[in-house]
Amino acid sequence: MPIYTRFGDKGETITLGGKAVPKDHPRVEACGQVDELNALLGICIAFMDEGKPKHLLESIQKDLFIIGAGLSAAGTKKPPQAISLNRISEIELEIDKIEQELSPLHHFILPGGSKTASMLHLARTVCRRAERAVVTLSKKEKINPQIITYLNRLGDLLFVLARETNRKKRIDETIWKGR
Repeated sequence: MPIYTRFGDKGETITLGGKAVPKDHPRVEACGQVDELNALLGICIAFMDEGKPKHLLESIQKDLFIIGAGLSAAGTKKPPQAISLNRISEIELEIDKIEQELSPLHHFILPGGSKTASMLHLARTVCRRAERAVVTLSKKEKINPQIITYLNRLGDLLFVLARETNRKKRIDETIWKGR
């Protein structure tokens, strides 16, 4: 069976619920942003050494599939699996553990440092964009509100992971103090 269906050639796609929607629909935009974030996390993982942060991001990729399915499930009678509050709490615990190892921030830092940290900073910005797209969708259609919470917390996690990566590689953070 070929990957192409030709259905989308006229600018529409079908959600998991079987509903045809324009490709620029906020639901499709939110799904696309989450998908882009997931792909970017795959790149971050490729840059990482084996260890807990790598495994953590791999589990987050699975969460993002669940979120993407939930966002695409418009019109389904039985929505797919949802992200749990417990999963959000687990991410908060990881953030807390990482922050204990970091020096407190008193200034803004420029995103960068090592290749891996730079990719994590980029993933953070894509995560924030996905979060904004989901918020936009939530104003038009009902979604699981835990998706917004999860993406918000994930952005925080990616930030501290980038900082931790630079700390482990002994790369000083570049502090921005204005002009």
